[in-house]
Amino acid sequence: MSRRSMFRAALASACLLALSGHAFAQDVLIRNAKVHTATSRGTLENADVLVRGGRISAVGQGLQAGNATVVDANGRALTPALFGGITDIGLEEVSGESTTVDSTQALGAESHEMVVRPEFDVTLAFNPASVLIPVTRVEGIGWTMLAAGTTSGGSIVGGQGGVVRLDGSLDPVGPRALFVSIGSGSASLTGNTRAAQWMVLDQLVSEARGRMSADSKFALLTPIGRTTLAKFLDGRGLMVVNVNRAADIVQLLRWSKRNNVRIAISGAVEAWKVADQLAAAKVPVFVDTLADLPGDFDQIGASLENAARLHAAGVQVAIQSAGSHHSRKVRQMAGVAVANGLPWEDGLAALTRVPAEAFGVANDFGTIAPGKRADLVLWNGDPLEVSTVAEQVWLGGNAIPMRSRQTELRDRYLRAPGVLPRAYPAGSE
Repeated sequence: MSRRSMFRAALASACLLALSGHAFAQDVLIRNAKVHTATSRGTLENADVLVRGGRISAVGQGLQAGNATVVDANGRALTPALFGGITDIGLEEVSGESTTVDSTQALGAESHEMVVRPEFDVTLAFNPASVLIPVTRVEGIGWTMLAAGTTSGGSIVGGQGGVVRLDGSLDPVGPRALFVSIGSGSASLTGNTRAAQWMVLDQLVSEARGRMSADSKFALLTPIGRTTLAKFLDGRGLMVVNVNRAADIVQLLRWSKRNNVRIAISGAVEAWKVADQLAAAKVPVFVDTLADLPGDFDQIGASLENAARLHAAGVQVAIQSAGSHHSRKVRQMAGVAVANGLPWEDGLAALTRVPAEAFGVANDFGTIAPGKRADLVLWNGDPLEVSTVAEQVWLGGNAIPMRSRQTELRDRYLRAPGVLPRAYPAGSE
């Protein structure tokens, strides 16, 4: 029996438990791995990771398995489960079919007015049984940040989102984040000018701080909305602002400092132009590293070196996904950043430790260290190479079935020796 066959056999019983819907945390010793810890320990050669009760118990060499299942990694790479980006995974099935999309609210659509509802929380619509989750998970992705989007009938303040693990659990983990959109893409929500976006944001802050009467006919927030927004002021919560143009980023830094608002930036195509200011403000940046050509006039300064230049200036850099249905591209995005000057360890950190720290879940996962959740991925090569595949994913110590609708369709039609099988078994119509 080949080593790969032995490896698969060692995992078979755990995967069958997961398939049956009765999965529980496994005690596992992953032996002889190239452990990319995403911590200050860096990469450990020929190291062991012991998992007990769904948590990492020890990381080192020569660890004793006891009654734990032993998996011989044979020198292959082991990483934390990856961050899938800021997405709608579990909030949408078919992006072009509105009845399957829950990531935006448009309460003002009928009246064609802007309706600001920061109390809108997309995590309440998360579906852990989404078909998209196994498709994403088999690519080594274990968690994502759900985003509240903006749309006509809503406002530049999309609402709240939160971190969810792709382990079948319903509830988000960690604190909520508030999502805001600035720039030309959302200017239609503020009278077709980005200048009005700052006017609206300043009024919202004034309302949340009680400087405008709640019963004023000019008020934009509901009473609950005021209470909710107040939770994200004075450094108490995180606002994630989607913005690309360098000038808008500078205005955002000024606004956040003036109002004592803690922010992270997503998109950030021209962020490299103001990297020193971002570093000084200690603002984490989620970049689309595949943005090498201007998508609009906010992205004239697009560069494949964006991540590397930000990192060189001291900015904490994470990866922004290419969309919910393409979150598997996050490894490619990190690899592109590395190919254009970002150090390899920091490319991995952009998919693990940095987003976990930014979203307040670093005490739970994002690195391989004792006490952290055993959310791990074993790879057959360099995790940042697109030709590499995940051989096994563990979430909370559970060996996740490496199956999805896509792999099942692939296997169904690849094994057909002649005439293709029926799309559905006879009698199932």
